[in-house]
Amino acid sequence: MIWLVWRQHRRQMLFTLAALAALAAIMVPTGLAMHTKYDDLGLGTCRSALGSASLVTQTEAVSRCESLGHRFQQEFGGMVSIAILFVVLPLLVGVFFGAPLVAREVEQGTHRLVWTQGVTRLQWALAKFGLTGALTTVLAVGYALGVSWWFEPLVGASAGRLAYLSFDVQGIVPVAYTLFALALGVFAGTYWRKVVPAMGIALIGFAAVRVAIEVLARPRYLPAQSLTFSPGGDQTPNPAAGNWVMDVGVRNAAGELVLPNAQLGPCPPGGCLDPVAGPGAQNWVQYQPGDRFWLFQGIETGIFVLLAGLLVFFALRRLRTIA
Repeated sequence: MIWLVWRQHRRQMLFTLAALAALAAIMVPTGLAMHTKYDDLGLGTCRSALGSASLVTQTEAVSRCESLGHRFQQEFGGMVSIAILFVVLPLLVGVFFGAPLVAREVEQGTHRLVWTQGVTRLQWALAKFGLTGALTTVLAVGYALGVSWWFEPLVGASAGRLAYLSFDVQGIVPVAYTLFALALGVFAGTYWRKVVPAMGIALIGFAAVRVAIEVLARPRYLPAQSLTFSPGGDQTPNPAAGNWVMDVGVRNAAGELVLPNAQLGPCPPGGCLDPVAGPGAQNWVQYQPGDRFWLFQGIETGIFVLLAGLLVFFALRRLRTIA
């Protein structure tokens, strides 16, 4: 049965390997160039010197790091557009691997031939799902490691690993996204038993769940923290901390938020004279600490692996109803 599954899907696997090889041909030279530039600028050393505290007093060092980061972004900022492709890759697995896995067999009627040859539906499903899932996992792990390495300099020169897009293409979550996309495609193929509708449902479903988790759930995995600092004081937010800034504003001396989505610059010696904020105003930032990256990765990976498991379970149940 495993040999049959391989024969059926080996062309897709070979095309996938060829596509990954072409992607690697782009990633390796550009990744090496970014890592070299990052080291030559001294960005890593600069950020290490700032440490991981949310507020630092080394304002000159912060300005220098931000200047170096700006120089790096001027040269390689356009590479971020390639990262969008990395976000889409798991979706393609669900659409072109998962959806046709069952739907094509049912649409063409070839499933009946296998089920009348002494192979039960469960054996057939486990062989197809298991082999495809195992190969997909291996490829997804390799892809996740490569993308994390490639994206590392861009993260070091920008907002940090918890920011949108950066979080989605690094660590272990790309593997979970891929398995979820595959399972969603398989389930869609057992429910809508034609390939094209199943592919459409897999595409829409994946996008809807990803956006919902990213926008609604991820910011609430743990309660956000907040800090305040005086405009033009001796402390400033540390860009090397990698904090995910979720909201900013200005609070008056009573602690009330009077200027949402704004930050005050240095104040004159007599104090802050902003007519709305008044004297004693403080800049306020709400954020998720950068050191929660792996914890958030684990939470999100668990969510998508659980969803993938549930979809496979329901897909197996749906197979019982296919004539």
